[in-house]
Amino acid sequence: MTTITLRPAVLERDFGQLADLFTLEQDEPTTEPALKADYEAHKKRITRLMIAEDEQGHLLGFNWATRSRFDASQAYFYVIVKPERRGQGVGRQLYEDVEQAARQAQVQTLRVDIRDTCPEFQAFTDACGFNERSHSLGMLLDLKAFDDRPYDEIIARLKGEGFQFTSMEALGNTEDAQHKLYALNEMTSMETLGSDGQPSWLSFEDFREKVCLADWYKPAGQMVVIDTATGEWAALSAITRFEGTDYAYNLHTGVDQRYRGRKLAQAVKVLALRYAHAVLKVDIVRTNHNSRNAPMIAIDRKFGYVQSPGMFSMEKKLQ
Repeated sequence: MTTITLRPAVLERDFGQLADLFTLEQDEPTTEPALKADYEAHKKRITRLMIAEDEQGHLLGFNWATRSRFDASQAYFYVIVKPERRGQGVGRQLYEDVEQAARQAQVQTLRVDIRDTCPEFQAFTDACGFNERSHSLGMLLDLKAFDDRPYDEIIARLKGEGFQFTSMEALGNTEDAQHKLYALNEMTSMETLGSDGQPSWLSFEDFREKVCLADWYKPAGQMVVIDTATGEWAALSAITRFEGTDYAYNLHTGVDQRYRGRKLAQAVKVLALRYAHAVLKVDIVRTNHNSRNAPMIAIDRKFGYVQSPGMFSMEKKLQ
């Protein structure tokens, strides 16, 4: 039987292998420099980061737990084990270490995201006492098969009704525009069906740092709709292409509830998709939706999106 030893992670020694495991597990490219930068940005809130090794010092997996930015009594964590070393007790030992550290740090709630295509992960979290909190559906659109022409009539009608379709780039990406983008993002995110109603950012300054100053932020891909009669920002659809990916990601599409029912979401999302094809030079667009957000899922299905792998958000209350 393999003897499993846990030790603290070492930045220069381990983060290359950790980045490889994140890339493998999440199906998204993660580089060692990016992972180190993430660690430095959040290390004050990290409650646990341990490496599991065998007798020869080979890395078997790791855990990583971080307190929530919004509530110090909550922590989010990863437990990732090399595929060939699963089913040998490594994951269980890493998880028990996370929970013990969380209790010592007076964390009251643990949360973890798991892929909805992996029943073994679901069984593992069930065995550890977790319950499903929400389900994020993956959605994927083949732009080569998407016919956007029928939506020209909707866009023209809305323009005739006094709606301006523009982007953060066209608006100069000014601080005033960023304030309005922040307010619309927060309001529409909190009102999304299935949302827990909690804010996504601590403040405008936090939004500006995490979004507007991020390397993935593309002002031309931040589509917004303005009611010219009132100056109110009515809708938005944000899209980007993350470094190292061959597809675009639609980060968020939202409509102020006062303007719903007028097909603004369809119109502004079509413009985001056109930008993805013409400027970002991709044929595939991905996004995620809370499984309870039926209106947006219906729009995506109308566009031709198909369901792709998503994530379950799991939660455990610690006694």
